[in-house]
Amino acid sequence: MRIFSGIQPTGAKHLGNYIGAIRQYVDGQDRGDPAIYCIVDLHAITVPYEPAQLRERVLDTAATLLAAGLDPARCVLFRQGDVREHSELSWLLTSVTAVGELNRMHQFRDKSSAQRELVSAGLLFYPVLMAADVLAYRAHEVPVGEDQREHIELMREVARRFNARFGEGLLEVPEGRIPTVGARVMDLQEPTRKMSTTGGSAEGTIYVLDEPKAIEKKLKRAVTDSEDPFTIRRDPATKPGVTNLIDLTAVARGTSAEEVVASLEGARGYGDLKLAAAEALTAMLVPVRERYVELRADEPALEAVLAEGAEKARALAAPVLADVRAAMGFS
Repeated sequence: MRIFSGIQPTGAKHLGNYIGAIRQYVDGQDRGDPAIYCIVDLHAITVPYEPAQLRERVLDTAATLLAAGLDPARCVLFRQGDVREHSELSWLLTSVTAVGELNRMHQFRDKSSAQRELVSAGLLFYPVLMAADVLAYRAHEVPVGEDQREHIELMREVARRFNARFGEGLLEVPEGRIPTVGARVMDLQEPTRKMSTTGGSAEGTIYVLDEPKAIEKKLKRAVTDSEDPFTIRRDPATKPGVTNLIDLTAVARGTSAEEVVASLEGARGYGDLKLAAAEALTAMLVPVRERYVELRADEPALEAVLAEGAEKARALAAPVLADVRAAMGFS
């Protein structure tokens, strides 16, 4: 089974990125044949950016992925812009993608409304490039967070439509893999909104590279509720803050939400839940941070990993693109 997923090189990675994507990448290394992971720098240019900063952030992301446990000997890790098959296949797939579908995508509506000067065409065609990223490798599984479900459905429809027009079996129709616990990590200060580096609050966002004291401080200030007497139970509708802390603790411990609730049966208040979350998340993230510092200092080594990965990726994508070109009538 081939696994593919891409990650944006946009700033420091937060807990939602780590739980929704990065941990799935690491877990998929030994299930994938191969597992293919891409730092999507082409996607990053659909919104305003600085070129020098983009390069730095690609290396930041590579170091974070490696620090989290990705092993270039067990997976394919590369920079999207180094494999031109993505761009060409994206253009070819526009022939079977409806403009109306792209206009209805939540990400396009949200990001375009936030743009002050220019709404780029790249932002509209973002989902087509994302489809090309996956379909270029005939991947069977795409590990993503809950917020990418809409993109996965469009990708599947594009693949089905292409096959119906140009030949059944040319493209694989992939399945999304979304974690059952922690699929949506919520902002600690606004627990009805997902954790985000752009739309979230600074105090409500935990970053993978945060110092232990920063993690503890943010969790101590996390919003819970005013229920009297207090109850530690999972109820997303009426107790979103408490539910978020339970889920985060469960993910970090590698256990279930029910087991977390049971372990806090004698709690004296929500402070005990916050302390449990802080201890679990610190234990999970501190080793990643320490490894990151070591890896990020060696930029030539990071570039070498990405270059080697790009060679492997091109070898996998080129035959698929050749099949697509032939089916569409290109020489």
